[in-house]
Amino acid sequence: MNEIALLSVTAASLGFIHTALGPDHYLPFIVLSKARNWNVPKTMAITFIAGVGHVGGSVVIGLIGIALGISLNKLTFIEEFRGDMVAFLLIFFGLIYTVYGFYKFLKNGGHHHLPNFLIPKSIRQIKHQVSHGLEQKVDETKLTPWVLFIIFVFGPCEVLIPMLFIPAVQRSSLGIASVATFFGITTIATMMSIVYLGHLGSSFLKFKSKQKYMHLLAGLVILTAGLGMHFLGW
Repeated sequence: MNEIALLSVTAASLGFIHTALGPDHYLPFIVLSKARNWNVPKTMAITFIAGVGHVGGSVVIGLIGIALGISLNKLTFIEEFRGDMVAFLLIFFGLIYTVYGFYKFLKNGGHHHLPNFLIPKSIRQIKHQVSHGLEQKVDETKLTPWVLFIIFVFGPCEVLIPMLFIPAVQRSSLGIASVATFFGITTIATMMSIVYLGHLGSSFLKFKSKQKYMHLLAGLVILTAGLGMHFLGW
């Protein structure tokens, strides 16, 4: 096996491991697809676009660093900084979405189980009229996918840049292209595969009676992913 082929196989293997061991790469898509009633094509499209942004951000930084002669240590520091940034973005998004989920929970009937002082006055005045058709309403919001995309653009692929430096030292453009391509394809394919399996698996669970909890659950899962990324290095 020649060197470029070996680098390509290594890059593909690291792309798979990097993605599979990082719950932040797929959990947000799975829980949001369920909470917002995204169908499979929409879920896959959003995951794909976010994955391209995720890999593309690190590829661009790596190529610029190599072209400008920036040291690997400095680029690694940039990636670590991006990792901290995306963790805080996930935490912030998770907090915001949890608050939104709690509001939706109250609005959709959850307030019947809480004392009045915890319930906004506007919600207390709303009668609980959630029909089956409303529960199954397809989400048309454009903001959430863009938020995910922006977060994933900031998300670093920590193992990619050191891999790019190996062929760069040898001045092999083909090697750089191969590493970036195989790492990117494997990373995005792994993200989409896990999200698809998660989306498919959740469809077998009976969530209809629990629909009012789904936004709150999604927010808590995203918040947990951000906290895990920050404190546990997911």
